[in-house]
Amino acid sequence: MKKVVLCTFRGEAMCFVHVLLNAFDMTKKGIDAKIVIEGEAVKLIPEMEKPEHFLNKLYWDAKEKGFIIAVCQACSQKLGVFDAVSRSGLPVVNDMSGHVSLGRFIEEGFQIITF
Repeated sequence: MKKVVLCTFRGEAMCFVHVLLNAFDMTKKGIDAKIVIEGEAVKLIPEMEKPEHFLNKLYWDAKEKGFIIAVCQACSQKLGVFDAVSRSGLPVVNDMSGHVSLGRFIEEGFQIITF
């Protein structure tokens, strides 16, 4: 089975929607797709948690399916959303000097695609 990590850095919702849609599309096609949220994209989490946000339903569906496997601790802290990210229940990861190590996913056979 092909394995892909979609790693998003940009804090723009219109960019993040493509990450979510691709995760669902790849999964339908038999690809093990996971999402890592890094950089400014961590600021989207408290926004998408709000029921009125246009990505709320898609985001919650991705959470429930376990697509989101890591959120950067250092970026969450630096950008002032650590508490909100922690409350979201998403896995906060800090295995590379406070950030998410992409190398470990490559070691596990994942291809990395960045957004």
